[in-house]
Amino acid sequence: MRMFLLFIWFIFLQGCSALYGQNTVADRFIPLAVVGDYVEKFNAGDDELITTYISNSQATGFLSANIPRFECPDKQVEEIYYFRWWTFRKHIRQTPEGFIITEFLPDVPWAGKYNAISCPGMHHFNEGRWLHDSRYLNDYAYYWLRKGGNVRSYSFPIAYALYSQYLVSGHKSLAVDLLPDLITNFAAWEKERYDFSRGLFWQSDDRDGMEVSICGSGYRATINSYMAAEAKAIAKIAQLSRRPESQLFFGKSSQIQTNMLQTLWDKEADFFKVLPRMEGATLCNARELHGYTPWYFDLVEDSSYAQAWKFLMDSSYFYAQYGPTTAEQCHPDFKISYEGHECQWNGPSWPFATAVTLTGLANLLNTQSQNYISKYDYVKLLLIYTQCQYLTKENGAIVPWIDENINPFTGDWISRTRLKTWENGAWSNAKGGVERGKDYNHSTYCDLIISGLIGIRPQEDNTLIVNPLLPNGIWDYFCLEDVVYHGKKITILYDKTGTKYNKGKGLMLFVDGKQKASSRTISQLKCKL
Repeated sequence: MRMFLLFIWFIFLQGCSALYGQNTVADRFIPLAVVGDYVEKFNAGDDELITTYISNSQATGFLSANIPRFECPDKQVEEIYYFRWWTFRKHIRQTPEGFIITEFLPDVPWAGKYNAISCPGMHHFNEGRWLHDSRYLNDYAYYWLRKGGNVRSYSFPIAYALYSQYLVSGHKSLAVDLLPDLITNFAAWEKERYDFSRGLFWQSDDRDGMEVSICGSGYRATINSYMAAEAKAIAKIAQLSRRPESQLFFGKSSQIQTNMLQTLWDKEADFFKVLPRMEGATLCNARELHGYTPWYFDLVEDSSYAQAWKFLMDSSYFYAQYGPTTAEQCHPDFKISYEGHECQWNGPSWPFATAVTLTGLANLLNTQSQNYISKYDYVKLLLIYTQCQYLTKENGAIVPWIDENINPFTGDWISRTRLKTWENGAWSNAKGGVERGKDYNHSTYCDLIISGLIGIRPQEDNTLIVNPLLPNGIWDYFCLEDVVYHGKKITILYDKTGTKYNKGKGLMLFVDGKQKASSRTISQLKCKL
């Protein structure tokens, strides 16, 4: 009997090892209880106006099973990391067509079927690709391409999004299955928005989700970056499928990229700008934050273009206390207005644009040597973005918060303030109902921590590269645990003294509980899985 019980115990331990790699429960660096502690705090400060598929009461179980755990000395960064996962799960919506991810919790009249909006789709995929359960994004992809989603209602590089998900999961079946739909979607974009005479796509600022911008509609770096990235992703998925379209789409991507660099780059202003779609037009005279979009997709290999980044940390241009402004502050049409349209991209800070800019900056810092901007600037902007995500409630309580647009000089959530003053009720149902922007899902944050700050750089092959953007000397420790990458459980930790995690001093990389690489300082690590 004793031998039988020992055998059963051995089988149980083997099961734990299989489930958690070689990191058993006792070996976790960050206790699972941390997730529950944060969820309890967020739930206590939340008015759960809309109960979604995963309610507040179910959030601890869902997040404990699905997200990488994160720990660092800056408790604001740590708190907002968990807060953004807590808000993301609110937007997982079950429909008769499967799961989708929403932008707004209340239904809004400009949304499509099941209240889905394609505008933030690339952010949804970049954030959600780190969830352990892939079925939410898988269903979401099918919704857009086969189940009635209006995929082109806004600019949305869905092939790029699917390929980004593949780079994390290592599973190609979804992207390969949807390849014919992606090719059809690209052809429709060409028919609707491609100007063959210029070799560029055009778009209205509103359909880029950037209403009331200074430069307005035309040939924009946004849509052309999206479509160059879209074509490249289709080409790579075609390679995975061993289909002949790969060369055609590599060619399309290269041509769009070349035309964008030649046509939309203002050599005198050192910036990508909008070219109005009219005969004899010249580039708009305003620098707008969306000019950093080409770097979001790694489309600017020539480091001479990096001079555009010298404006980001300059308060005459984009730098502000509560996030980068969407237009340069020195332009005469820059404004922070509480009149007219409640969503204006002519000055206010937008989390959507901040996320694009920080992702682009991370790509630049990972691929090019230049003297215009540094890792310290990345961290400074990330901390500003973090500190923005709070709200002082009427009772004086300060709670984590994500909403629409921000006053870059005061931190006020502009749309929320505006909507409360409107007639016929502060939160008119015609504009989305009560607390329209509450828990707004229009940007990333967790991906900026995972792929940027801590530096997991997803690869096409069976390689893991970790290149933290955190400079040495800022934090004494950090840990990112239970990241699922190519089917493996990844843990990255840094311990300056060796006494925090008791695994030694420096930066360490673990795969399924086994140490694969290390460094005494915070620097790039690389290993084969």
